[in-house]
Amino acid sequence: MDTATARWTARQDEPGRRAGRRLAAWCAGLLFAGVSVVVGCRVADIDGVTPVPQLLAFLPWLLVPAGFGLLFSLLARWWTGLVWGVVLLALLAWFIEPYGKSGEPAGPAVAEMRVLTSNVKFGQGTSALVDAVRREKPDVVFVEECDYECDAQLKQALTKDYPHRRAVEGGGSEGSVILSRFPLKGTAGVPGTMGMPGAVADVDGHTVRLQLAHPMPPLPRQIGLWRSELGALRDFAADSSDTPTVLAGDFNASQDHAAFRHILDTGLRDAARLTGSDRTPSWPSRTAPLGVQIDHVLVSPEFSARDARFLGISGSDHRALVVDLTLHGRG
Repeated sequence: MDTATARWTARQDEPGRRAGRRLAAWCAGLLFAGVSVVVGCRVADIDGVTPVPQLLAFLPWLLVPAGFGLLFSLLARWWTGLVWGVVLLALLAWFIEPYGKSGEPAGPAVAEMRVLTSNVKFGQGTSALVDAVRREKPDVVFVEECDYECDAQLKQALTKDYPHRRAVEGGGSEGSVILSRFPLKGTAGVPGTMGMPGAVADVDGHTVRLQLAHPMPPLPRQIGLWRSELGALRDFAADSSDTPTVLAGDFNASQDHAAFRHILDTGLRDAARLTGSDRTPSWPSRTAPLGVQIDHVLVSPEFSARDARFLGISGSDHRALVVDLTLHGRG
């Protein structure tokens, strides 16, 4: 092929290349725009409106569309898009870091306790939970979505080992139970659409407040209710600053949600974060590597955490969380 023919062929191909670059630039722009809305809400410390709260739960996975956008920008030779993509990736990497305070309590260890929390999905995971409790031997068990049948099954199977209990009875997702080896004194709990019982435990002579968390999920038409019930849990946490506290359950929120971070801002600490498991998924259990951590055990600064383990519970779409805690005296 002579030089003239090569130039003519290049000129013929140029419109197709320009069209391909424009398409790649458009794809990159659309991906960046979607990711930017979610990241913008994270920067502004708000949860926004549907579908932002739902997408915020999976914030780390936004690295994928942002990465594809960067690739399309390279193919399109769109330098503005390259800068846009790099900024988004940098922000995502920053926000993936654990949120909240950490550090060890200053006082001496005065008591040990093992806590387990599990959402049993309308009671369907109750049998598997009983097996897990017998195997792990926690001192306190928080059970969400424990319907009437689940409640009866727990009474029959575990009352001997867990003689103390506080429950909000209900069908479907409305029932919840706290089981304890330690003596309990009932409290009003936190009001919510689904049961959130509370108690004060005598842990080897030390007073510890226990509160089960199960706010409504961020469904498209219930974002306000979800935010309000997380706010009620935040108010509980703020009012418990003078007493060692364990707030555990299915929060239907991750550390990427502003409403959940506001709970941590009261001074409570995420036990999974203290043990280096802050990004371990708990839901949905079937796709756990691609899931999100919405089941938490939050503790006041008097506690340290040695271990956090996530357990599969057959019949449930949540993994149970087991945490070993140490209560420390005031330094």
